[in-house]
Amino acid sequence: MSNSVTEFNEYRAKMNDEILGANNKILKRIFNLDTNAFQEGALDKRTKEIVGLACSMVLRCDDCVKYHLTKCHELNLSDDQVYEIFSVANLIGGTIVIPHLRRAVEFWNELKQSETNDL
Repeated sequence: MSNSVTEFNEYRAKMNDEILGANNKILKRIFNLDTNAFQEGALDKRTKEIVGLACSMVLRCDDCVKYHLTKCHELNLSDDQVYEIFSVANLIGGTIVIPHLRRAVEFWNELKQSETNDL
């Protein structure tokens, strides 16, 4: 796995453990709600991750973009599918999303590269 992909995943896991370890009922419920919202339901997981990625780009949350890109990669979305998500997000969010698009493309490429390094 590339260094930034590994660093992101390790940091996220470490901080989630610390946050959940504080045993705050409201935060635990928010994390649980987030987990359950992306489970299979009337919409399949792929569709939910597509929506999550587009929304995260429009909201300009780089950590969320990385998370949803990772999930899209795990669900085997193609480059064409991801770039269509990027295009919709940039259309809706406007040109202010372009810097986040650059970082998203970089992270997507690192995810794909980590796949070939794992073989």
